[in-house]
Amino acid sequence: MLLDSGCGYSQTPFFLHRPASTLLPFLILGKSPWCDRWFPMRLRYRVPFSFAFCGRQQPILDPYLNTDAGTMSPFEHGEVFVLDDGGEVDLDLGNYERFLDIKLTRDNNITTGKIYQSVIDKERRGDYLGKTVQVVPHITDAIQEWIERVAMIPVDGKEGPADVCVIELGGTIGDIESMPFIEALGQFSYRVGPGNFCLVHVSLVPVLKAVGEPKTKPTQHSVRGLRGLGLTPNILACRSDKPLDINIKEKLSLFCHVPVANIINLHDVTNIWHIPLLLKEQKAHEALLKLLNLQGCAEEPMLEEWMGRAKLYDMLHKTVRIAMVGKYTGLSDSYLSVLKALLHASVACRRKLVVDWVPSSDLEETAAKEAPEAYNAAWRLLSGADGILVPGGFGDRGVQGKILAAKYARENKIPYLGICLGMQIAVIEFARSVMNLREANSMEFDPDTTAPVVIFMPEGSKTHMGGTMRLGSRRTFFTVADCKSAKLYGKVSFVDERHRHRYEVNPDMVPEFEKAGLAFVGKDETGKRMEIIELSSHPYYVGVQFHPEFKSRPGKPSAVFLGLIAASCRQLDSWLQASNGQISPAAPHAHSNGYPSPRTYRNGGGSLKKPAVKSLVNGGSFHSNGNGLHVHQHSST
Repeated sequence: MLLDSGCGYSQTPFFLHRPASTLLPFLILGKSPWCDRWFPMRLRYRVPFSFAFCGRQQPILDPYLNTDAGTMSPFEHGEVFVLDDGGEVDLDLGNYERFLDIKLTRDNNITTGKIYQSVIDKERRGDYLGKTVQVVPHITDAIQEWIERVAMIPVDGKEGPADVCVIELGGTIGDIESMPFIEALGQFSYRVGPGNFCLVHVSLVPVLKAVGEPKTKPTQHSVRGLRGLGLTPNILACRSDKPLDINIKEKLSLFCHVPVANIINLHDVTNIWHIPLLLKEQKAHEALLKLLNLQGCAEEPMLEEWMGRAKLYDMLHKTVRIAMVGKYTGLSDSYLSVLKALLHASVACRRKLVVDWVPSSDLEETAAKEAPEAYNAAWRLLSGADGILVPGGFGDRGVQGKILAAKYARENKIPYLGICLGMQIAVIEFARSVMNLREANSMEFDPDTTAPVVIFMPEGSKTHMGGTMRLGSRRTFFTVADCKSAKLYGKVSFVDERHRHRYEVNPDMVPEFEKAGLAFVGKDETGKRMEIIELSSHPYYVGVQFHPEFKSRPGKPSAVFLGLIAASCRQLDSWLQASNGQISPAAPHAHSNGYPSPRTYRNGGGSLKKPAVKSLVNGGSFHSNGNGLHVHQHSST
């Protein structure tokens, strides 16, 4: 179970387990005050840390004052991750879903807003029988009750509660927002007792370049602060640039009162897939099993696949360049799941991913006059890309640039994938350029347009923003059996994907579009809501109203992302030319390294297929220094 205050990047874990009683063991994650300065990617090491544990886990996270992440700006908090049940949550939950291949619910996302709202609702109903409602005990009790309730709900498709509950405690030591949660977990650890509660503290051990010596003072001070709040770490997870010598671990052990065997060093590696191997090498799993009294009921970690992934990625040298055209390019976390899905697909195609960030506003004619250097740089990146992706977004800033990008991809036969708004952009561009509807637009950008090709959904709310969109898993039925999308999904009759949008293609104009050559190959159960578009005359020109990136998994890349990367590498025909619709590349290089091919994540049904070969490839984090993918960013000043 994971609990995160939403104010930091890498936190302190608490593990809790259930031996022979009804008590569930917990693992808590937390961080020192210095971590946010050196750890820009959330969960980069924390997820493999929990994954190395030998048992089923179940995450819970995120207490900031918002009820959920739905109304947060991507610039401020990164992307909003959408769950099957429509929960709009912090991007950390997406990391847990991807790495652990589980399905979480909105209740796995604890926020300060939810806790306070539930307590206030109880007070209004009179549940407290006239008592003075206070942070202690009412708020702290509510936090503990929520954790214990959600911990019993399975998220991995198996019956019964998880063996270990991982709680991510967000923020840094000393943050005022985290205080109620720290107090609640202090009470919780006392109540469940030793052997049922393990605290892992994540901290930085920096190296001053002028001296070249690792400094342990930040970790010492953060542990002291943690103890002052009533929590004592059982394990230290120390981040560093290079491996720590034994004398540094001994010093930390002396001043932090943690055994040397329980001090885990998470130093920089060539790619994310080496981290589980690093953890096993330091016997992190054995320390956890011992602290939670689980030695007799847990199996040895099976990391052969992880080893294969690490070796495979290090072997990749040929690149595939994807131009990401969006408005939030200043913060890569805004498109974290999209980047992960691209990475999953690129590894499946045996390519090293290079992402060129293209601010959509820099493609517009106004930029040519006001910022010609930025304009020229943006178009150089776009024209040099193997494929173009326009992700989701809101608002009219940069929309004209996205339309120009879609037009460039369509006219020059460059593989194109439009997600949510990216699909609507493709529809608008097609209407203007092919159907000669010069005023074609979305009512989101021009409510008075005379050619509304994209309209506001009737069931949407125009007065309340939070939780009022079309959210969560919805079913899409294929109307054209031999289209590229249906083949990539494995020739199923329908797929279930996650949605997050207020606007949709105008169903009244669909016949005109289809007459002009734009095919709507996927629709909802009513047949009136457009879900997937394709241009049959184009190598790969696909738009989807849903967000397939949220269900892409390591080793099981999203079908439409796989199509984009395969088309960009000129491998698409090889992926599609398989008997009975089974997706597996026929190109010789796909098997040249001895690793089996991955299967696509079809998410649907309607036809029976034999299971695809289990893959050794896995997705991972991305980092500008090459840990996962290369990111090239252009932005105007």
